[in-house]
Amino acid sequence: MWIHSVAPCDADGELKDMYERIGGARGGVAQIHQAQSLNPKVLATHFELYKALMFQPSPLTRADREALAVAVSEANSCEYCAAHHGSALAQLGTTSSLPPQVFEWAARLARTPERVRSEDVQMLRAAGLTERAILDAVLTIAYFSYANRLVMGLGLALEPGFEATCRPVIDAPGRNGG
Repeated sequence: MWIHSVAPCDADGELKDMYERIGGARGGVAQIHQAQSLNPKVLATHFELYKALMFQPSPLTRADREALAVAVSEANSCEYCAAHHGSALAQLGTTSSLPPQVFEWAARLARTPERVRSEDVQMLRAAGLTERAILDAVLTIAYFSYANRLVMGLGLALEPGFEATCRPVIDAPGRNGG
């Protein structure tokens, strides 16, 4: 990482509490979370957005969303996010049922958003996506484009044992605050 961050063992106060929530829910505190340690409010907001996009009910399955995360991260050449979400997808034990053209569109939206047209939305509808599924796909693509730039802009390296932080589910809040 190219900037200073606060390691979980050195955290206190609000940041320590946030790390405990993330670690309990995700199996550890990944570099992408530690990179935001100097701004705990943003870290907390980022984590809530991530949970809302990836774990709340959606017409897109968890496998669909993880597969979109991988497609976007590969399109953006973000090895860190591709590895993390490839691991989460593998841990799900299932694959996405979205057709290949959805992933081609996702990569184009991630790399060259100015080239996306209304015809693309028509293609998504023809592929069986509902209005809500289209929205959730766009939100997932936009989020991972953001996350990819955060990772690459701060020079994050894939941490040893990263798979432990890639749980495909969020543990119940009553058990660990996640």
